[in-house]
Amino acid sequence: MTEKNAYILGTDQEELYRLGLQHQVWAKEAQTGWALAAFTAGQTLLDLGCGPGFCSKELAFITGPKGKVIAVDKSQQYIDHLDRVAATHQLNIETRSEDFNDLKLENNSLDGMYSRWALAWPGDPLPIIRKVYDALKPGGKMVLHEYYNWSTHQTEPEMPHLKKAIAAALQSFHDAEGDINIGRKLPALLAGLGMKIDNVRLMAKVGRPFESTWQWPKTFFEVYFPKLVDLQYLSREELQLALKDLQEIEQNPNATLCCPLMVEVIASK
Repeated sequence: MTEKNAYILGTDQEELYRLGLQHQVWAKEAQTGWALAAFTAGQTLLDLGCGPGFCSKELAFITGPKGKVIAVDKSQQYIDHLDRVAATHQLNIETRSEDFNDLKLENNSLDGMYSRWALAWPGDPLPIIRKVYDALKPGGKMVLHEYYNWSTHQTEPEMPHLKKAIAAALQSFHDAEGDINIGRKLPALLAGLGMKIDNVRLMAKVGRPFESTWQWPKTFFEVYFPKLVDLQYLSREELQLALKDLQEIEQNPNATLCCPLMVEVIASK
């Protein structure tokens, strides 16, 4: 069962597996960010927008039995899933099913925080970032992974119907209350709070049909394009033509798919 309005792509079992694939594609980038921020044993770390907790689980192994991960997501189903994972592995993970706007954190209680694709959706992420800033101890780190430019989502060769559907997806994001390219604004937002920007790193990925990197956007297309019909960004015929383009381009072993450009911003208090 999918929770209503809990997540843009739903929270059913199919989406859980898609998020698992997504994490495999981006796990190395997350781990690199955590290493640059020197996340380590004994720390208390916040995983903001944890989803089903793929990163929370890894972070809990890093912080160890004397540390703690606070995992926050508005999906109760994902929090329930993470609770089961934490119990199975005996991990010290405190889970909270909360909207970010309702989140309460104790001042000077966090050694660090990690967030991936969580700040693109709220209408105004600054109050949320400020809450985390207040909760960070002096020297505490934020590691943020967000989109820098979603319009880099392209294929070669160009497939006209698939291109149209990708553009419709981007338009739907622009029409929503958040900012899909919030990553490019994060250095200025964090510096405005008085944080030191330690690192800014672009993260680009290109996949070919036989690679897992390709499967990440492909599974997004298969889940989100039908929703664009319901939202009236695509017609039913345009959806079928886009999916036909996707099937056709996958038969070309030399085809490439450029993923939306990501950025990592690491800042310290």
